[in-house]
Amino acid sequence: MSRSAVAEVMTRQVVYLPEATMLDEAAQVMRDRGIGDVVVTRGPTMIGVITDRDIVVRAIAENLPPTSTSLGEITSPELIMVEQSATIDEAVRAMRERGVRRLLVCDADRKVVGILSLSDVALRPTSTAA
Repeated sequence: MSRSAVAEVMTRQVVYLPEATMLDEAAQVMRDRGIGDVVVTRGPTMIGVITDRDIVVRAIAENLPPTSTSLGEITSPELIMVEQSATIDEAVRAMRERGVRRLLVCDADRKVVGILSLSDVALRPTSTAA
């Protein structure tokens, strides 16, 4: 079991886009920044997270035009967060229970400080001590 904290492996870069952003623009931001997700906002409020996979499965596969379909049209309204002090095992358990591959990471005041993805967990260094 891993006692490492989420803060040790999370991605600290969080990109926010308004819900009116078209899918093609969001995809370009993801490409340009080398990320696979963005937090979708309505004014100052976070309303969801969109991943590159969401764009493909919820929009492209459904023949929704990426130049005229907004993030808000395909965003799931569920935000799942984990505190940065949680262990990696706790975060993975939350992902498994909720069927997600990414979690928003917050501090004790519930301010978003990062995103944890399965790839962050999979790529973390492992101890060589026996």
